[in-house]
Amino acid sequence: MSGEDWGAILLTLKLASVVTVLLLLIGTPIAWWLARTSSRLKGAVGAVVALPLVLPPTVIGFYLLVGMGPQGPVGKLTQALGIGLLPFSFAGLVIASVIYSLPFAVQPLQNAFEAIGKRPLEVAATLRASPLDAFFSVAVPLAKPGFISAAILGFAHTVGEFGVVLMIGGNIPDKTRVVSVQIYDHVEALEYAQAHWLAGGMLLFSFLVLLALYTFNPVRKLQ
Repeated sequence: MSGEDWGAILLTLKLASVVTVLLLLIGTPIAWWLARTSSRLKGAVGAVVALPLVLPPTVIGFYLLVGMGPQGPVGKLTQALGIGLLPFSFAGLVIASVIYSLPFAVQPLQNAFEAIGKRPLEVAATLRASPLDAFFSVAVPLAKPGFISAAILGFAHTVGEFGVVLMIGGNIPDKTRVVSVQIYDHVEALEYAQAHWLAGGMLLFSFLVLLALYTFNPVRKLQ
């Protein structure tokens, strides 16, 4: 493999690692709220979170590109703050990837929180644990399988992204060119041998991720 291939691999791993951490930080409170709330907004919020599951990646990428562009609301805000524009930057890739992979983190966490049931939290309350204490000392340990699933799926999904990252990041070597885009470049250039190496690596990685997920981390009901 060439230096550009290794650069794309390292950038992809960096992107997936950063996105996975952000997915857990952002997805946990959303999943907790969805699992515990009886609000009428639950369905609407759940639908918004799950939109990336049904929308074409290019649609999400297009609206993110418009929103973060020079005339978009986010773009105007970042320019006013002196940050500059986010499209075609690593930061833009991170934001787009978090939005696109959010349901892959929220849904396993929500299922895990719902499987806990009310009884453990009620017992914690009788022991004078505050809601925050009960969450970290009871809910989080019991929902460990959900956190593992969310991290694995979020990381793997980010590694495999193409449409969203191409729309937002373009194809800039060592800056926004991830593995999926590098494979596309090899195929366009009829460099099938190089494409086989990267595509085969992605295939093996995806299989191992799913094998680990289904073998070592079954989501079980915690009642």
